[in-house]
Amino acid sequence: METNKLLLASKSLTGISIGDAFGESFFGEESLMKSYIHQRTIPESSLDFTDDTIMAIAIFKSLEKFEEINQDFLAEEFTKNYHLDINRGYGPSMHQYFRAVKSGDNWKKISYSKFEGQGSMGNGGAMRASVIGAYFYDDFDKLKLNAELSCGVTHANKEAIEGTKAIALAAAFAVQEKLGLIKFNQQDFIQKVQDELDDSDMKSKLNKALYLDGNPSIELLVRTLGNGTKMTAQDTVPIIIWMLSRYRNNFEECLWNTVSALGDRDTTCAMAGGVSILCCDENRIPTGVKNVENWKNNKFYEN
Repeated sequence: METNKLLLASKSLTGISIGDAFGESFFGEESLMKSYIHQRTIPESSLDFTDDTIMAIAIFKSLEKFEEINQDFLAEEFTKNYHLDINRGYGPSMHQYFRAVKSGDNWKKISYSKFEGQGSMGNGGAMRASVIGAYFYDDFDKLKLNAELSCGVTHANKEAIEGTKAIALAAAFAVQEKLGLIKFNQQDFIQKVQDELDDSDMKSKLNKALYLDGNPSIELLVRTLGNGTKMTAQDTVPIIIWMLSRYRNNFEECLWNTVSALGDRDTTCAMAGGVSILCCDENRIPTGVKNVENWKNNKFYEN
């Protein structure tokens, strides 16, 4: 496996784009989507990625250009790419954010003023975090700092930041495991991620993930850990850490099990894909998703 950090970050971004487009294709009438999932059939789709991947591209470009997260550069790239195509699944608060930035408002003022000064606790920081974890897999101090910086550009709330750190840490552990530096069982993986987090609702919710061993139903997992329906980090990240603890070494199984939770499925599958791909050989990526929109040969990367 490549130990070049940019190659690792690039591989994670490929996993995000595949998971993102895969999950996005499962939005539709619920019983029909469940039938597709049961049959392991991907609905007919353009396999275009969403804002999740577009924002992760900006993360990668910051690492490529500065070897770290540069917040001003990131805010500029996010805004530029938003206006290249506003119809990529951005949420209402992001539409407001990017229009305000383009009109001259300071990104920091916007991000930190949301929700009466608490900042957004949305899952947007976490959805792009595996790229950071892949890049800083051997330095957790830098990983946490850069995860926080990347999240704070759009989501300043502590819970969003801890969720971003959790996904970045999962990616770092995936790289270390692939390199043969460590070996985890299911509970170890969850515990190691949790141990690195600051006290928060996010950290507490991972306690619930720790005790969901055996073969819990997807309904129990969603009831206990969430599935992103609330769009918050703490309603999204815990189930992804659980899925990764069990399925990270099999990219296809990881995506199918993640999408079976429904909810914010483009984002959950983007998170799972960005980490799981770091454990796997790229030639084992399912044929059905190999035609996903190419982020490397794309206006969002080349602009």
